[in-house]
Amino acid sequence: MPVTTPSDRILDAARTTLTRQQAERNASVRGPSIGARSAEMKRRHIARKAARMAMAVGVILVVAMAAGLALDGIGLGGFVLTVLAVLAALGFFAMFPRFRAPDLASINKGDAHTMVGRTELWLEAQRPSLPAPAVRLVDTIGLQLDALGAQLQGIDPAEPAVGQVRSLVGEHLPGMIESWRRIPAHLRSEERAGRTADEQLADGLGKISAEIDQITRELASGDLDALAVRGRYLDYRYGDGLEDTPAAPSLSAPHNS
Repeated sequence: MPVTTPSDRILDAARTTLTRQQAERNASVRGPSIGARSAEMKRRHIARKAARMAMAVGVILVVAMAAGLALDGIGLGGFVLTVLAVLAALGFFAMFPRFRAPDLASINKGDAHTMVGRTELWLEAQRPSLPAPAVRLVDTIGLQLDALGAQLQGIDPAEPAVGQVRSLVGEHLPGMIESWRRIPAHLRSEERAGRTADEQLADGLGKISAEIDQITRELASGDLDALAVRGRYLDYRYGDGLEDTPAAPSLSAPHNS
């Protein structure tokens, strides 16, 4: 039978703990990703945590081996302390840093590709509290945002059209949901002007989904002039919706006359 050294036992314990911690963190971080970009950002977070764990275990083992060479062995007490240090390091780096969805103010920062990922992550965080029709639309929008993000990568960020897209996706879309969230829960099912706040939210998200689809098509065709015109129209159509107060839950976009 192969001889098992203390270092082997420490590594085995570290691997077992690392696997368990990763599984637990995966379950809490993964969640229902609505798009490929947000899923990629979660995977990168997990990979960075795993790298920190591996580095911490490596440093502890190097210190333990150096102590063993200097002291002619670390003994049972040193072995136990090394195992405890490995477990403590794994536990710490499994917990910190925590994965957090971006807040509303940070969604529109960074390049357009990052903005798309942050919007997806923010939508995922709001998803559990949304009414069922809005949840289905958010899932659809997540797939659309992946396609839109891919289109934006090939365009000069200085183009006015890109700024208009950022305004729709990074401001108007989350702003519409945030307006709905500010409405007290017991008022969301009350009808005003023939519709409830939940219905207005679903209607508004449906319109934004249609706009994202149209923008993606225009980007694919390279018609940036048409996109810039559409952007000014979107600012008019959706901009006022961000100023609604909870007392007046009007989430739908104003229609052009």
